[in-house]
Amino acid sequence: MFTIEERERAKRRLVDKARADPRVVAAAEMGSIVAGLGDRWSDVDLTFAVAEGVERDDVLEAWTVDLKRDEGAVHLFDLPLLSTMYRVFLFPGTLQVDLSFTPEADFGPLGPKWKTLFGATVERTGSPPLRAEHLFGEAVHAALRTRVCMERAQPWASEYWLSELRRLTMSLACLERALPPRYARGIDQLPADLLTAYEATLVSSLDRQTMLAGLRAGIDLLLREGPAELVDPVRSSLLELQSDGLR
Repeated sequence: MFTIEERERAKRRLVDKARADPRVVAAAEMGSIVAGLGDRWSDVDLTFAVAEGVERDDVLEAWTVDLKRDEGAVHLFDLPLLSTMYRVFLFPGTLQVDLSFTPEADFGPLGPKWKTLFGATVERTGSPPLRAEHLFGEAVHAALRTRVCMERAQPWASEYWLSELRRLTMSLACLERALPPRYARGIDQLPADLLTAYEATLVSSLDRQTMLAGLRAGIDLLLREGPAELVDPVRSSLLELQSDGLR
């Protein structure tokens, strides 16, 4: 595994590379380290502004070639957001490096975890926050798909949807407690008794009765954690999904 010193050296090399690249006119660091929440395992998260008149993707591809050659980096995946493209790399020592590139006219913070390193920024509107209605609706959908896949004798698909039900209801529980709901960031801060209750949704077997017990536990938690105005219209349907046999 990478050391903190190796991570900081990699970060400095990337910032120096950006300063030396005339196509890059600004840079910032993002993520947990900026927020003072970083630790031994935190990754590198840098974002860059691409000069007006230069194609964002041309710079991204050129950097990818350089990083593969000079750093031994492996390109894992991309994530577009508004006019920004995020590219996630794995560096030697299992160091994750998240780099993003944005046109100069749109370069600015989307949240508080931002530290400008050089260049200018603009005000920018971030992505809309997660809404309880959306998470709850997706969780009900996951509960239904779990049971449908059980009835179709698709045990692995059932387990997939049961895991989705758990993920969504835990995100909902985080949202209701003003904890970060995305990417499991707030899950371990949930009350201990609630986390213990979620253990019942972790199935150790794909047999029908075990899966049904896990689904029942997941639905119980959804009924418990969901806002009343969302739960009441679908309560009877969710209770039906818990029954031994569907009509």
